[in-house]
Amino acid sequence: MSYIELKNVSKVVKDFKIIDNVSLSLEKGKIYGFLGSNGSGKTMLFRTIAGLIRPTSGEVLINNKVLGKEIDFPESCGITIENTEFWNDQAGFDNLKNIASIKNIIDDKTITKSMERMGLNPQDKRKFRKYSLGMKQKLALVQAFMESQDLIILDEPTNSLDEESKVKVRSILKEERNRGATILIASHISEDIEQLVDKKFKVDLGRVYEV
Repeated sequence: MSYIELKNVSKVVKDFKIIDNVSLSLEKGKIYGFLGSNGSGKTMLFRTIAGLIRPTSGEVLINNKVLGKEIDFPESCGITIENTEFWNDQAGFDNLKNIASIKNIIDDKTITKSMERMGLNPQDKRKFRKYSLGMKQKLALVQAFMESQDLIILDEPTNSLDEESKVKVRSILKEERNRGATILIASHISEDIEQLVDKKFKVDLGRVYEV
């Protein structure tokens, strides 16, 4: 049974097809990898699945509910696409606490454990603007899984990370899959895809091909 289904989805911007008639059926509890060069359409595809943009034609269904009609966004989704924005004048823990207050389903202990799991120190009082690129990326990843989201969408998840942190991220994603999360990863790094995914796709000129 499909958890995510795209039916003939296209997105046209200024007469250019960024997503070109894509149909996909993705099951729950698996990791799916999307390989493609910059400008191939990976990010726009993920934005569409996350409900951040609406397709020009076709439908996106999440758990049998149509995005833009029955629901505005996937009901339990963690996402990091491009540069995830945080409050520059607040520490990492405080940033995550602000985000957690939206749904109010996790406590400070869960936030602390989630940061430690990713190798961040919850007691670090440095403001986000003082974070290294690697620390910023780790914080973005933490907010994508700290609430045990059903759907996790990650665009280039290992960007700016050292090799040790990449290994940690891959381990965490496998753990998230094992608890039942559906994970979508877009990357131009074949290692991320080859070591993690249950099924992989190639994105090229807005079209998606299973490989």
